[in-house]
Amino acid sequence: MKTFFHHFSWSLVVSMIALAIALLYGGWAAVALCVILGLMEISLSFDNAVVNARVLEKMSEFWQKIFLTIGILIAVVGMRLIMPLVLVSATTGLSFGEVITLALEKGDPATVGTYGHYLHDAHPQIAAFGGMFLLMLFLDFIFEDRDIKWLSWLEKPLAKVGQLDSLSYVVALAALLGGAAIAEDPTVVLIAGVLGLITYILVNGLGSLFEGGDDAEEDSDAARGGASSLAVLTGRAAFFSFLYLEVLDASFSFDGVIGAFAITADPIIILLGLGLIGAMFVRSLTIFLVRQGTLNDYIYLDHGAHWAIGALAGILLLSIGFEIPEIVTGLIGVFLICAAFFSSVLANRRESADTPAKAPELVDSP
Repeated sequence: MKTFFHHFSWSLVVSMIALAIALLYGGWAAVALCVILGLMEISLSFDNAVVNARVLEKMSEFWQKIFLTIGILIAVVGMRLIMPLVLVSATTGLSFGEVITLALEKGDPATVGTYGHYLHDAHPQIAAFGGMFLLMLFLDFIFEDRDIKWLSWLEKPLAKVGQLDSLSYVVALAALLGGAAIAEDPTVVLIAGVLGLITYILVNGLGSLFEGGDDAEEDSDAARGGASSLAVLTGRAAFFSFLYLEVLDASFSFDGVIGAFAITADPIIILLGLGLIGAMFVRSLTIFLVRQGTLNDYIYLDHGAHWAIGALAGILLLSIGFEIPEIVTGLIGVFLICAAFFSSVLANRRESADTPAKAPELVDSP
């Protein structure tokens, strides 16, 4: 319990402040909506936290603090408030001021001409961009031949066919063509999907490039007797890893923001629930996983998170042409994470049972 409060104290404080603001803003009904939105965001983004933790544990303490400060500001204000406004403005031709006015108007989000309606209309572009980014993340993970395999009956053959160069791009582009085929405006979906693919290649590629460069500099320093910090990413490598995390967060948050309009069209409530409550807890959960070494203790969590991301990517691309309830997305992610967790627990127990007990040392009598 002490460990929980140590890692989640700020999230609890911010959540209490957010609920107090909601109470003053819209009464107990607003408080209930914020709680629902916060829980929805946490369930949808648990796999995001696991992947974030795996990237974050490679970064220096300085960049981990940047993720917790500037990163949370970008996540709360940028991704869950400003970005939806920008998207509506870009897709409708309305000025930013007009979009803000629309967002503050209370009304049925399904009504033509409202903020919620415009954001819903932009869903195909959002789903194509986010779906392609997340799909590439999933494919690059699952096509790699890893020592640890969770669903070995499936992951072994996938790793084998993954030896074919550029297979992930072929599969992703085929999925994008499928998404475009069920869209009302295929051209818009194709453009957004290609942009998502380009973004993934740039952010992931630049991070790997500078990671290699920084490692080379550190090796040189070590050879000269200087300080070396090969265990962590710093400088440009850490910056692009941070950028990668923010784009990943954006891909998850768009889906959550659009789903929130099924609950409320009020951007203030959405900001308080998704942002201040949900996003803060996801950030704290990420740091908890890093500090406690949870991903190393529960070896299949990585796999469960990536399978959940693959499921979310598929759902996003399918949602271009079909209505898919948010509860389906959330439950699939939670199920896969829980299944991976319990599989890890069982694996740890088997390993402990197979490890022979250490024989007591004999002490010579005097």
